[in-house]
Amino acid sequence: MAKWAAWLVAVLVVLPVTVGATALRVGYAGTAAPDATTRGRDALWLGHAWVDGRRDASDLAALRRRLEGTGIRDLYVHAGPLEHDGTLPPARRAYPRAGRLIAGVHRELPKVRVHAWLGDRLVYEPGEHGGLRLADAAARKAIVASARQVLADGFAGVHLDVEPLHSDNPDYLRLLDRLGPAVRARGGVLSVAVHQIDPLPHLHTVSNALTGHRKWISQRFFGQVARRVDQIALMSYDTALPAESLYGGYVARQTRLALEATPKDTDLLMGLPFFHTDDMGHHASAETVRAAVRGIRLGLTREDRGRQRFGTALYVDFAATEEDWSAYGTGWGARGRS
Repeated sequence: MAKWAAWLVAVLVVLPVTVGATALRVGYAGTAAPDATTRGRDALWLGHAWVDGRRDASDLAALRRRLEGTGIRDLYVHAGPLEHDGTLPPARRAYPRAGRLIAGVHRELPKVRVHAWLGDRLVYEPGEHGGLRLADAAARKAIVASARQVLADGFAGVHLDVEPLHSDNPDYLRLLDRLGPAVRARGGVLSVAVHQIDPLPHLHTVSNALTGHRKWISQRFFGQVARRVDQIALMSYDTALPAESLYGGYVARQTRLALEATPKDTDLLMGLPFFHTDDMGHHASAETVRAAVRGIRLGLTREDRGRQRFGTALYVDFAATEEDWSAYGTGWGARGRS
């Protein structure tokens, strides 16, 4: 029995891991096309300090210098979080200095748009508390009203990031069906941040059944979301992979899957890890900007080299290092090539 048990472990665990690791390393090999670089549609997530008074004119001047020569067009500025019922506090409490930031960006970076980044933790079980319940129609209605509020206060768009997002969630799609028209009716842009796509078919189902972990969504659901928004940002980090070659190959695969599922008239943005947390889900030495950029370029080259509505999304400004910015600028931005 012991030998049979060992054999089963090898077949069910060791072999798939070995094969998967080999496939990722192969996916990280090769050469990206010279023109697989920025299309001028990149985005940067900014922390709440930009709208609560902690950042000032000197910080904005530094941001302008930082963004010069890059492809960054959109700023997702943390203006939430949403309350658990989907509402936002009055602007004077939620984002008291947003007007100053928006005016400053218009002056210093006239081609850059400022979006309100809104989000909350999602809850699903009937007795679960401490989060937003999308099954509640009143909460969905309140989120739409919150979107109208930030647009009226001068933001160019709404960036929605609610997690954990279960695959095939009909209430999320119902929300987007109302949110998209409401945002566009006011001339705004709707963008969302979403989980990674199943690297293997139905992996999200297996993972949830075995561990309760919902890291992935189906490619079909990703496409359903992408068809309802103007921009979709895939959070291609927190993978738990231990080496750059594995992570880069994984990002190349995610890029190809996302390109397959995203309509041509929706901007697809692949996330870059501008942060350095070290824990079970994120190894900073492996999940580097350098590896992510190379993986994105390889995926774009192999799947849809000519696609223009494509870019990267940099998470997050307050944790970024000079090395992160350099890897982005030389690998993907307009300043050079890797």
